[in-house]
Amino acid sequence: MATTEMADTRIGRGRDRDRGQTAIEFLGVTPLIILLLVALWQCTLIGYTYSLASNAADEGARAGTAAQGYQQWACKRAAKEDLPQAWQGASSTHCRLDRGLYKAEVKLRVPVLVPGVLDFPMTVEGNAASVREG
Repeated sequence: MATTEMADTRIGRGRDRDRGQTAIEFLGVTPLIILLLVALWQCTLIGYTYSLASNAADEGARAGTAAQGYQQWACKRAAKEDLPQAWQGASSTHCRLDRGLYKAEVKLRVPVLVPGVLDFPMTVEGNAASVREG
């Protein structure tokens, strides 16, 4: 009976030494998990900015093509109309007629983590063209 009691105490002591190990490992990995989530969020913002730029250019080209007068104004207004407020501030739109096509180019700055607070120096460009009507 003495041998089983000794074996039980050895096993019990081994468990006591490992107590808290999972918590320490989790605390060590937590910054890596947070860093990964921040990187994924930033990649999402970059992709969303590309989507906004191409959609704004498409809307601008379509509006510039359909406008009878003030094509530049119609193009720029349509390009900025659907942009969220955080992306409108640093955006630039260039519209022109080129060999029967009305072209629009929209440039947007990519926000850092929170749109509207800080922008990357990286610029995303969206281009579109529409056939001139009439």
